Amino acid sequence: MSHILAIDQGTTSSRAIIFDADMRVVAVAQEEFAQHFPASGWVEHDPADIWATVAGTCRAVIERAGIGAGDIAAIGITNQRETTLVWDRETGTPIHNAIVWQDRRTADMCRELKEAGHEAMIAGRTGLLLDPYFSGTKLRWLLDTVEGAQEQARAGRLLFGTVDSYLIWKLTGGRVHATDATNAARTLLYDIREGRWSEEICTLLDVPMEMLPEVRDCADDFGLTRADLFGREIPILGVAGDQQAATVGQACFAPGMMKSTYGTGCFALLNTGEVPVQSQNRLLTTIAYQLEGKPTYALEGSIFIAGAVVQWLRDGLRMIRAASETQPLAEKADPGQNVILVPAFTGLGAPYWQPECRGAIFGLTRNTGPAEFARAALESVGFQTRDLLEAMQADWMSESGRGDVATLRVDGGMSASDWAMQFLSDIIGAPVDRPEGVETTALGAAWLAGMRAGLYPSMEEFARGWALERQFAPGMDDATRATRYAAWTRAVQAVMQVQAPG
Repeated sequence: MSHILAIDQGTTSSRAIIFDADMRVVAVAQEEFAQHFPASGWVEHDPADIWATVAGTCRAVIERAGIGAGDIAAIGITNQRETTLVWDRETGTPIHNAIVWQDRRTADMCRELKEAGHEAMIAGRTGLLLDPYFSGTKLRWLLDTVEGAQEQARAGRLLFGTVDSYLIWKLTGGRVHATDATNAARTLLYDIREGRWSEEICTLLDVPMEMLPEVRDCADDFGLTRADLFGREIPILGVAGDQQAATVGQACFAPGMMKSTYGTGCFALLNTGEVPVQSQNRLLTTIAYQLEGKPTYALEGSIFIAGAVVQWLRDGLRMIRAASETQPLAEKADPGQNVILVPAFTGLGAPYWQPECRGAIFGLTRNTGPAEFARAALESVGFQTRDLLEAMQADWMSESGRGDVATLRVDGGMSASDWAMQFLSDIIGAPVDRPEGVETTALGAAWLAGMRAGLYPSMEEFARGWALERQFAPGMDDATRATRYAAWTRAVQAVMQVQAPG
């Protein structure tokens, strides 16, 4: 049993990856599934699609790797966070589609809770803001909306879970209803300081606590899979939400280490060690990972639009045919033009949290063309990352007297762009490290499971094995950096004055 199966259940696809005893990727299988948009701002997934693609890719990757279930020591799971499911304890039937993390249907509910003065208490317990992003108000909506759901929940018939919990329940044939601390920390219901579900918040949202899964460490016993799924029972020994799994995969184990993942959006986590830093700059306080009952905390900032801005150039404006065209275009852009794109297509994330504002482009001239748009799109990701970095440094300095970010490690699709990563280094004025391995999220889940199984090394040895592919060093002078960033902040302030209609 010298292999680990990592399940990476994402927002648009499910992936399964086999790692060998040296933590190298042996085989990958991936399958996309449908996105459902029943109303403006609403995003749903069919739970049957989530399960079918996970089970299918797991079987496919085992076959592609040329191994059998008997060769797999353990399974690790990483998943899209905050996405909310409720299902019947007896039948396993979901009562509604999964409500996806991107969904905004509970914006009014969050606003009412804020106006009633509950945000300070909730932030103090959970480290989170009152925003539709998180699971708690999604769960409240399901209990309010699905006929008979509240009564069934009070009777103990219904179970709540994020995607990891649902997959554990399905994989184990309904024998285990559990989650890990990192996913629990994203529900708006979990007290990250006390390490338990908050009775006060559950009472406020009228959520029966019997619905909630048991919270375990990230490397823990989450049960055995059904024997009929893969040919034998396989232990599930590692679970972490996708951004926390990437933090683990990047070996950001020391306070001051930061990782930034560039996918559709961008998620940055700064390890703050044993200290749960309460943000004064509207960042999130969360659990980076929990091992042997001991949580390690992080500050997190979310950018809604990162790689999606390149998709907009391709699909919305049709300026490019493929994402790979942005770098050569950006290199040809007129250096005399200072075009700034604020991609607030779905509002602004951290540290602004302005969901109602909309995007804008500044500095257009008659000579502005696709090259300048491409450069502005890539630069927008660097500017937004600096926003997060400055807020994190300020929070950490006020809490602990430390403001230094020792390391910024990057991963995700956009991190492959040398141009974008060089600009990122330039605008933050610090080195940016890109690892050799690109499967950092799946690797994090695999290491958690493999370490628990005794196949993979300790945290210290794993961290020593992290390999640098390229470091980007800042080459921009201080005056230019200050001028460029000041122009960006003026643009953001202008954008925050433009609200979505209605």
